[in-house]
Amino acid sequence: MLTEIFNSDEKTPCGEMSHGSVIRRFSQMYSLWVKKISSSKLYPPCKIFIDIYIADIKGMVMDYFEKKLSYVKENGLYRGDFKYLNTEQAPKVVIENRDIILLGSNNYLGLCNDSRLKEAAMEATAKYGVGSGGARLTTGSYELHKKLEEKIARFKCVESSLIYTTGYMANTGIISAICDRKWTIFCDKNNHASIVDGALLSGARIIRYKHCNMGDLERKVHTNKGDNNLIITDGVFSMDGDVAPLTDIVGIAKKYGCLTMVDDAHGFGVLGENGSGTVSHFNLNGQIDIQMGTLSKAVASVGGYAAGKKGIIDYLKNFSRSFIFSTALPPSTIAVSLKSIEIIENDNDRRQHLKELSDWFRTELKESGFTVSGELTPIIPVITGGADETVELCNNLYAEGIYVPAIRPPTVPRGTSRLRISLMATHTREDLQYVVAMIKKHGKKVHR
Repeated sequence: MLTEIFNSDEKTPCGEMSHGSVIRRFSQMYSLWVKKISSSKLYPPCKIFIDIYIADIKGMVMDYFEKKLSYVKENGLYRGDFKYLNTEQAPKVVIENRDIILLGSNNYLGLCNDSRLKEAAMEATAKYGVGSGGARLTTGSYELHKKLEEKIARFKCVESSLIYTTGYMANTGIISAICDRKWTIFCDKNNHASIVDGALLSGARIIRYKHCNMGDLERKVHTNKGDNNLIITDGVFSMDGDVAPLTDIVGIAKKYGCLTMVDDAHGFGVLGENGSGTVSHFNLNGQIDIQMGTLSKAVASVGGYAAGKKGIIDYLKNFSRSFIFSTALPPSTIAVSLKSIEIIENDNDRRQHLKELSDWFRTELKESGFTVSGELTPIIPVITGGADETVELCNNLYAEGIYVPAIRPPTVPRGTSRLRISLMATHTREDLQYVVAMIKKHGKKVHR
């Protein structure tokens, strides 16, 4: 029986059983034995044999996990060596008792340490306490939640919005609620993992188009015309720093009758009129069906949201499982988001300074001979190629007092590993000039 259950054709390219296959086989084995033995006269005398078989299968599962971990370690893809900050999120932090220049944070506008946001959090905590106490549909909705949803809707120029606990939960909850097996989802190949996971959860047919390639998108939409088509794209691509051609996407969607959804996680607060996001940047307010975003990046809080027509938001309240079955965000974080958006709306100088700083830094790296992707945004990836070379460069920079994340597969395609540099409005040119000098010093192997 053990041989039958684990003798599967479901193999990975390396020849071993996939993660899902191992778990399914284990579940089948466990259920079959318990059903057969517990209903027979042999139970409990045979319980010891059941325990032995279960232990054997668990051992096989653990061996599989260890094999996968060994593979990622041997190929420079291991994740788990965290850098623990001992200060607030700022351009300079303390890690392992060392002063470090921090590059790679999503705190684009430098608001994580803003005294006005701290005060808002403390006032809300003093008034409402530290927890929300329940899900939004039960006891976890506060007046602050209503105010924030109304504020986001006004800021995004839509009828309504809905707050989720995280951006990841927003994407998975929105897509899996709207789409099912009758739908086709057209998905940019570089879209965030949460979009991919939401599409998979929905059961819809997924067609991926080449990154920002409108010719490829239109060919695939034309070939797969139907009544239930959804085009989903990041507004700003988090690992590339480039911006989706939303005007062209809207044109294709209108031509073929597709719904549109934009993940504006990295555009919200950075692009568009008063920082309202990527859709506003392209003057497309009212032309995107669903906007998703986060409150954890430029907004310097935590949470995600969906924004669109009232009918869509009402539908999500009733059918989006990640919203329905999650505890609501605590009032303190909602208060921070409210105050932060107020600041963003009225402080164009901070956003303009960030753009000028990013443009200057990107130019400095390009003129030094490095391959740098992206435009318009504070996300400035330095393409390094191999995973090992990227980790080595990251470690060398860390020794020089600079921490920048090394991004490797599967987050990005093989051969395109990179330093994912992102700037804050509070960085200084003096510190960034030092960063450029150190990248030039240690980046000779990846000079492309």
